[in-house]
Amino acid sequence: MKTMKLSIALFVLTIFTMNNSYSQDWPNLEHFSEDNKKIGPPLAGENRVVFMGNSITIGWLNKRPEFFEGKPYINRGISGQTTPQMLLRFRQDVIDLKPKVVVILAGTNDIAGNTGPSTPKMILDNIKSMAELARANDIKVIISSILPAFDYPWKPGLNPNEKIPALNSLLKEYSESNGHIYLDYFTAMADDRNGLPKEYAHDEVHPTPEGYAVMEPLVEEAIKQALQ
Repeated sequence: MKTMKLSIALFVLTIFTMNNSYSQDWPNLEHFSEDNKKIGPPLAGENRVVFMGNSITIGWLNKRPEFFEGKPYINRGISGQTTPQMLLRFRQDVIDLKPKVVVILAGTNDIAGNTGPSTPKMILDNIKSMAELARANDIKVIISSILPAFDYPWKPGLNPNEKIPALNSLLKEYSESNGHIYLDYFTAMADDRNGLPKEYAHDEVHPTPEGYAVMEPLVEEAIKQALQ
């Protein structure tokens, strides 16, 4: 009995420590802080690009590392993150790296409610703020559509297959009205349910290598356009 009580106490202490650490660094500013210190300024003629996002962005580096190899691409995706968290770390993880282009892929975790309820306007406003910060620092902005999702396995019943297309329309309208590039992954990847087919995402949210292979020429074209 004493051993069981001790185990429960240790478990509670571990959870408390994890939660306390999370609350002290909610946007996860420490995640890339050491890596950022090691990255020097861009070389002469370097067309540096930062990819800002969540698990879909960092998963790209993990599942298709060859796409990033030999290119001036810096991946700054953190799993589970929402747009307010990205906005808080945007200066250190994007602006301070002095890229020519930023590719923003965000919003699906907001719809899932990962850090609490979010309206479409709240999500759009956070992405607008990131875009405005980038523009103020002479960084070209690519705003990506949110990838299709029929449902979220970790939080079912939120109808992202309806909410994502509606939010994408807002992102497209904002991008085109403000001189940013809108990168449409959704049209190229969605099935007839407004979801991701299994070929592109086994869990219908996080892309497979085949899913990323669809995305790569689209983002390359957007980067080329941004640099012209």
